[in-house]
This record gives sequence, C-alpha cells and structure tokens, in this order.
Amino acid sequence: MIFPRHVFPAGGFLLLLAILAGGCAPRETTVDRDSRAGVLHLSIGSEPADLDPQTVTGTGDAKIIQSLFDPLVSYEPVTLAPVPALAERWEISADGLTYTFHLRPAARWSNQDPLTAQDVVDSWRRILTPALGAEYAYFLYLLRGAEAFHKGGTTDFATVGVKARDAHTLVVTLAHPAPYFLQVLLNSPWRPVHLRSIAAVGDPYQRGTKWTLPGALVSSGPFVLKEWTLNRRVVVEKSPTYWDRARVGLNAMHFYPIEQIEAEERAFRAGQLHLTWALPLAKVQPLQREKSPLLRIDPLLETLFFRLNTRRAPFNDVRVRRALALAIDRDTLVSRTLPGDRQPAPTFVPPLLAGYTPPARRAHDPAAARQLLAEAGFPGGAGLPPIEILYSNSEIFRLVTEAIQQMWRRELGLEVRLANQEKKVVFERRRTGDYQVALASWTADYLDATTFLDMWRSDSGNNQTGWSDPAYDALANRANTMADAKARAAVLAQAESLVLEAAPIVPIFFNTHVYLLHPAVKGWQPTPMEHSDYRYVSLQP
Repeated sequence: MIFPRHVFPAGGFLLLLAILAGGCAPRETTVDRDSRAGVLHLSIGSEPADLDPQTVTGTGDAKIIQSLFDPLVSYEPVTLAPVPALAERWEISADGLTYTFHLRPAARWSNQDPLTAQDVVDSWRRILTPALGAEYAYFLYLLRGAEAFHKGGTTDFATVGVKARDAHTLVVTLAHPAPYFLQVLLNSPWRPVHLRSIAAVGDPYQRGTKWTLPGALVSSGPFVLKEWTLNRRVVVEKSPTYWDRARVGLNAMHFYPIEQIEAEERAFRAGQLHLTWALPLAKVQPLQREKSPLLRIDPLLETLFFRLNTRRAPFNDVRVRRALALAIDRDTLVSRTLPGDRQPAPTFVPPLLAGYTPPARRAHDPAAARQLLAEAGFPGGAGLPPIEILYSNSEIFRLVTEAIQQMWRRELGLEVRLANQEKKVVFERRRTGDYQVALASWTADYLDATTFLDMWRSDSGNNQTGWSDPAYDALANRANTMADAKARAAVLAQAESLVLEAAPIVPIFFNTHVYLLHPAVKGWQPTPMEHSDYRYVSLQP
C-alpha cells in the first residue's frame, strides 16, 4: 500500500498558502495555535476512496481508518510486541490453531452500543461475502473454512472458524498455524465494523453504501468522524465513548489529501502541517547534509513495481514481460533519481524482512531483453504497438515512469506513453483490468514474506494482473503446512522465483518513508508496515 498527493480547489488550502506568502500571515501559525489545542495536522497524500475498512486498499485511507476503528490487538510502538486493544487478553492453543479473545466489557461503539464478539463475527462475515467484492477478502482465508465460504463452496457461515461464545468471548480457529496472526489483526480488513448502522443506510453487503459519511459512520476507535470535505480535509475528534480515552493525548486530527508534493512542503513550511506525507526529492540530500531535525527517513517494508496486464496482448507473452523487466537499470535509476536510502529491487520481497532470503536474480540484462523481444516477434520493437504506463499523482511515480520510458525506448525501441491520473481512478482502472502497465506500491501488512507473496495467488483480490499458476498456488499452500521456519522460507523463495520468472510483476525499488515532522509532535512511532496507534501521539507547544 503508498502514496501519491492532491490538488486543492481554488479558495481552499492553496489560497491560504498564497495569503501567507504574500505577507498577510497571522502572528502565529495554525501549527503553533493547534499544538496548544491538541489538534494534529497531517497530509495523507491523496483523497480517500472511502472510509470502509473492508474495501479500501490505499495507505492514506488506512491512516484515517486507524483513527476511527480499533483492532482487536495493537502493538507496542518500539518493540512491535502485541498489546491489548479491543481484546484485553487472549489465549493461544498449543497447536497454534485456536485463539480465544476476551473483549473488554468497556468497549463501546461511538453511538454507545456495546462492542461484542458477535459484532466481530458479523464484520468478518461481511468481508467474506462475495457480493462485497473486497480485494482483501483473501486475507481472511487464514480462518478455517473462510476460503470455501468466500468462493461459494458453502453458504453456511457456521463452517467458518469464528464464533461468539458469549458477548465478550471470541473463538477463532485458523486453517493452519500462522505465528504472525496477531500482527495481521492490525490491518483494516480485520477491524470490526458496526453492521447495524450500515444496514440502516443501505445494503451492508454491497460496495458504495453511504455509511462512511459524517453523521452516519459509527466507529470504535479513539476518534470519531466530524467532517469529510471532498478534496480538502477529513476531520476526526476525540471520541467520548472510547474505552482508552484517558490515554489519548490528541483532541482532534485533520487529514489533508495533498497530492502535489511541492504544495505539501510549502504547507509545512508555512506552519499549516505537523507532518507531510512525503518530501520533494530535491530537498532530501540538502536536509541530510545539514542534519535537519525536521527530516525523517523511516525504514519501510515497501516495494514499488509494475503490474503487467497479462489478459492483454502483448503482455500475455512471457517473453515480452521478461524483456521489459530485464531492460530496467534499477541501480542507475535509484542512484541518480531516488535519494533517501532507497534501494534497487531485483526481487519483490524486501531483504529487510527477517527470516526470509529472496531468490538470487539477474535483474538487468539489456542484451537478453532484446533477444527475448525478437523471439516474441518484435525485433527492435518493430510491430509492437505503443505501451501505456498508468500511474497516479506522485513526484516519485512521475520520475520513475519517465526514466523507464527512456530505458525501454533506448534498449528495446519501444514507444511508451505515460498516463497520469488521480489515485482513486488508477485503483479503479486496475481493479477492473483497464490498463496495460500500471505502476504501484505494496507495503507489508505484517512481518512475514506471505504479506507480499500471497498477492499473486490465483484467488487474491490484489493480484489484478490476470496471471495465475497452479504451481505457484501449490507452493504457497505447501508453505502454510510447514512448521520448520527455514524450510518454509525456502519454499516461499521458490514461489517468488516462479512469479519473477513469469514476470506479471516487475519490481523496481525498495522504498523508505521520507517526510517532514514538526518538533511539537511527540510519540510518533509508525511501524515498517505503516501502522499508527494514535493513542501514543501528543503535541507539545
């Protein structure tokens, strides 16, 4: 999951910046004033597609959802160890298959309804209902019987491994042991939603039901939704019903969908933001040299890559796909274009992931790329129609696509056209298969290689390439049955090697999170998976 930014309408946020730049600034900035008031201002990079935890896929959207919906289990900011959230405690069976969660009696929805184990059961049934079309439904295949229910093998949800033993006891049975299961629960699709309030607005099992608007959205987290002004801001305020409200140090948060990275930095410099989503690349090295206390470069388990639509010619030919992959000089791209400790990506799974060694790969071989293209019937690119790269608003995305456009033209003789659109439009086109080549990013949801590799299963809603291979699915399934960590990692590396050789995806580089952070912000401890627990965040004037 990452990353682009948004344009504000005339009279909006940019007008305020113009006033400030024109010498009419007030004596104190928004950040100065609101640091005393406990109001955090941050950019999320793009307009949210929705605030439904079970259908959104963007990282910026997830940042808002993390303020509104509580997980069963959270994390300790420094060690990342699981800590209680909606569940005050839990037990795990000796075979690692059964988790018994004890929900805290004090947990409440924002409309003051008690939050119960049945709410969790109903929520997980909703995301697994095929009609919802949730890309992340496969995430819940960890539950025994969930895959069969989602694929229509049964309509009996009682066969799925989640039960409400009583109002505050949730019993979860997994399909196979998953030591990372408690980490998985941090992610948006697993966070309970209030089905009764969704049903009051429309069909809870259909996308697009208007339940995520101010006044309709019922949430369980430390904040409640107060405002969502399209292309301007989303405002959340401290919840009076939250079970841990005494710990919450912020009174409100304002999320801004600023897609233009330069506008985002100007807003920070003008005192309108506490945090940016990213930073113009030209500003990174100067700030590094001066050791600026405002600059943050956080480790991030994230890969930027191309999806190739294998349902369309010529991308249904593995030789064409391999040629495109081998023609990219990642080392030069990263060293000349991408400061901030970013690294070339010969594989899809980042090397930072402990306990997993990605397969050795030949990542750049233009001579082999030209030979493959000729074998496919397109020597020197002759006869190959123009290729369109679809990407969303982002400085990094633009620079990467422009650089690779030149590489493919120089090495392969291809005509490459660039199509820049809003992030939510890119997401929709990708979901419906309306693209040729699409630049994307993927951030780990938990600390295991399967968070990257499960995407390319035949039944993954996030696959979106049209590629499938029974051999790949078999390797992924086999890894799920293995208790020996080293042997399991070796099987997963086999699976990764298979998908890289088939090349429905082309990894480009491993990202870091480079941004600006105001010194008034305390307790800001995002994880390498981009999870944020806002209970720990406060402002010091």
